[in-house]
Amino acid sequence: MSATPDANNTAAAAATSAAASATPAITVRRVDYGNAREALALVDLLDSYAKDVAGGGTPLGDDVKRGLPEALRQRAQAFSVIAWAADTSALHGEVPVGLINCLEGFSTFACRPLVNVHDVVVVPGWRGHRITQRMLQVVEILARERGACKLTLEVLSGNHSALRAYEREGFAAYTLDPSMGQAQFLQKVLDGAGLLPPAAP
Repeated sequence: MSATPDANNTAAAAATSAAASATPAITVRRVDYGNAREALALVDLLDSYAKDVAGGGTPLGDDVKRGLPEALRQRAQAFSVIAWAADTSALHGEVPVGLINCLEGFSTFACRPLVNVHDVVVVPGWRGHRITQRMLQVVEILARERGACKLTLEVLSGNHSALRAYEREGFAAYTLDPSMGQAQFLQKVLDGAGLLPPAAP
């Protein structure tokens, strides 16, 4: 005998509940750059992103790894958040699974701060669990506390999953007058920078 619709709904709800309970709890916290464990997690997450094709495919240099947490700590306009997943087997009962680094800028049109979402990292095994969504929610709270008028970010056009995630969170292409098209992100590497991948030929 086939199950009734109510029975099917109950079974589906139970399966969903079981799957949800099987997913470790996620906590998103602002990074304390002076905390050695959090600083190491930040560097490790960013290095994993740098090694990914979406991050350029090149690991961070040793000087960057050593100096980044302190360099961020010295900049009042910088803040970061890390997503931590509960893990009873880990030394501290949790493992880092996502990172966002942010830098405060300024909108002259609004005469208010803005916050640029500079780096977004999710550990490969945790993609698809809305880690980015959870981190962006915390970033938005922190940005509002700073009086920011908006969040900005750059994303590679080929990174379709990231684009979808950002659009779900309300991000859209920057346009003033549609007749002038959409804004484009450009860069010019300055002498001595040494940290950015070479420009394409």
